[in-house]
Amino acid sequence: MRGKIEATIKHKGGENFGNGSVARHILRLALPMTLAQFINVLYNIIDRIYIGRLPDVADHALAGVGITFPIITLVIAFANLAGMGGAPLFSIERGRGNTKKAEEIMGNSFTLLLVFGIVLTLFVLLFKTDILYLFGASDAIFSFADDYITIYMFGSLFVMISLGMNSFINAQGFGKIGMLSVVLGAVLNIILDPICIFSFHLGVKGAAIASVLSQLASAVCILWFLAHKQSGIMLRRHALKLQLCYVKKILMLGMSGFVMAITNSAVQVVCNASLQQYGGDVYISIMTIINSLREVITLPASGITNAAQPVLGYNYGAHKDERVLKAIRFMSVVVVAYMLLMWLFVYLTPTFFLHIFSSDQVIVKWGIPAIQLYYFGYFMMGFQFSGQSVFVALNKSGQAIFFSLFRKVIIVIPLTLWLPTVDQLGVMGVFLAEPISNFIGGGCSYLTMYLTVYKKLKNDCKAKEEV
Repeated sequence: MRGKIEATIKHKGGENFGNGSVARHILRLALPMTLAQFINVLYNIIDRIYIGRLPDVADHALAGVGITFPIITLVIAFANLAGMGGAPLFSIERGRGNTKKAEEIMGNSFTLLLVFGIVLTLFVLLFKTDILYLFGASDAIFSFADDYITIYMFGSLFVMISLGMNSFINAQGFGKIGMLSVVLGAVLNIILDPICIFSFHLGVKGAAIASVLSQLASAVCILWFLAHKQSGIMLRRHALKLQLCYVKKILMLGMSGFVMAITNSAVQVVCNASLQQYGGDVYISIMTIINSLREVITLPASGITNAAQPVLGYNYGAHKDERVLKAIRFMSVVVVAYMLLMWLFVYLTPTFFLHIFSSDQVIVKWGIPAIQLYYFGYFMMGFQFSGQSVFVALNKSGQAIFFSLFRKVIIVIPLTLWLPTVDQLGVMGVFLAEPISNFIGGGCSYLTMYLTVYKKLKNDCKAKEEV
């Protein structure tokens, strides 16, 4: 049976994660996946850097784009719901040698992405004015937020396909292909941004147009690869019909990534509203910079944990528990060590990061203590990433969903509302909520994973050795 499975996988293409070094498999996927994520983040980062250089209106424009973050995060949330929900199930079926089921899971995920993209676009465009003011827009920055999000939403379907379907390329071991598809869009975005923003004098509209066209290029590239034989397991027309059994599993497992993104969006809304109340537009600009920095900092950690998921899922499906344990250990050590180094780097050099996005002395002055407080003890997020990744990879949807909700909804949001009222903390209370949640949420997530997953697998391995 084992030989038959491996032969099937070899015939169908893709990487066999059941043999060879576990660490090497993870790193081979992590390097291109991290680069791909970094390049993908550049879409928004580059937009913000250029927008922060607009003459006369830079601060208001940057704050306006910052107000749209929760909506962009919502788009990512639905991409995660289908992509991150389907890819681990896809990997498990690959490990079992069930190619037909793997094809059907991928096809159902793609159809869900189409449905989500169309519905979400219509909803946001219909209610965008109310949504933007609800999210903390003032009259001074509303027009910038409105210009950016209107154009961005017309291309949100491309964003979702690019993010969601890339997971199935990486799940088969084609990390370089996944990276190149993103590189194509990023290079195009880098070229188009200054042309649309400055040469055509379109401002924030130009930034949104450049992002939409770039994401379209990435989406076309990804679909072209998955529709051809070299992809291993292909995206086939007959697999696009939604099947309730698959939809339930995809949504249940994807709910973790969805909840994480949705709660990030909710936190951004609450933060923006609190910052507007206690500090004004300048602190929304500072939070925009902090969010941009966080996206970059977490990329290598996300790259390692995302790369570990297909390796974990494959070996879990193939009942190779010892290799699953090795993957958990390697992933955890690397991610926590990296996050510790980044915390120290950001704490010691906050001015460097602030100057990347803005030369405004007011933003720099008040941004330094805000960044140092927000990122205090950020290495604890490494435990959150690692624990959450194991739950998702092994189809532990209940735990994955709970800890997605726990850190943000149960800890961050209440603290963001309460801390500004304590001892006149004011706006600094908003930034303090994040480190507190990292210590509590990260510790609880990893400890639960260790007690309920790692120890059980370890005991199973010992039992097999005794037999």
